[in-house]
Amino acid sequence: MPLVRTAELVRPGHGVAAFNVITLEHAEAIVAAAEQTGRPVICQISQNAVRFHGGRLGPVAAATRAVAEGSAARVALHLDHVTDEDLMHQAADHGFGSVMYDGSEHDYDENVSRTAAAAAWAHGHGLWLEAELGEVGGKDGAHAPGVRTDPAEAAAFVAATGVDALAVAVGSSHAMTERTAALDHDLIARLRDAVPVPLVLHGSSGVPDDELRRAVGQGMTKINIGTALNIAFTGAVRANLDRGVDPRRYLAPARDAMREQVAHLLEVIAPRSAESIGRLAC
Repeated sequence: MPLVRTAELVRPGHGVAAFNVITLEHAEAIVAAAEQTGRPVICQISQNAVRFHGGRLGPVAAATRAVAEGSAARVALHLDHVTDEDLMHQAADHGFGSVMYDGSEHDYDENVSRTAAAAAWAHGHGLWLEAELGEVGGKDGAHAPGVRTDPAEAAAFVAATGVDALAVAVGSSHAMTERTAALDHDLIARLRDAVPVPLVLHGSSGVPDDELRRAVGQGMTKINIGTALNIAFTGAVRANLDRGVDPRRYLAPARDAMREQVAHLLEVIAPRSAESIGRLAC
C-alpha cells in the first residue's frame, strides 16, 4: 500500500503510535505488527539514526518506505528530532509526510523564530510539522528533566509558529529503560483545551500501559516510542547469540521480539473503536 500522510493518522481523540526505525529489522517489525493488529502506524527516523547510517537519509528512508509499501498496513513516514535544516530539507524528496523540527534547545524567542521558518518551509512542500515546547528529559543536556509545558505559552507558541502538532513535557523522559514514569494528567487536559493542534508524547517507552491509555483519553494523540523496541531487540539477541555465527540466527528472533512489543503497544495506544476511546476519557 502507498504511504499515507501523517496528517491522516494524527487526529484529535484517536491515539496513534510512532515507532523509531534504526535498522531494517525495526521497519519490518513495526510494519508486521501494524498488519497483525490492523492498526495504522508511523515509522519515524530520527536525526540520530541518520547519523548512525553515515549521515545519509536516502538508504534508511528508502528501505523503510519499501517495507511499508510492500504491506497492507497504513503507514506514514516521519523525520524525527531534526535540528539540521539541510537534513530537514531532504524530507520532501524521500517520501516523508512530516518532520519534527526540534528547536527546544534554544530560548523561547529563538525557538519561535526557527520553528516558524521550519513550518513555513514544510507547508510550502506539502509536509506536516511537529515542534516541541518545554523540554522533555533524557537528551544529553539539550532537555532539562522536570520541566513542564505551560498551557498559555503553548497556545501562544502554536499561534506564532503555525505548527501542526506540539510535543509537550508532561512527565515522560527519553531513553527510559524502566516503565515508571508518572504523567501529569491534569496538565495534559489543560494543554488539550488550550492548544488547537494535536499533542505529542515523547519518551513514551518509560510510561506504563495504564498511564498511556489514560494519556490518550485525556488528549494525547501521537505517542512516540523507541527504547522499548531496542530493549526487546537486544534481549532477544543476547538470548540467541550461541546459535551460531550466521546473524540471521539471532536477528530473526530479535525482529520477532520487536514485532510482539509493537503489537502490544498498538493495542494499548490505539483502541479499535471510538466507543473504547470514550471510555478511556472517563
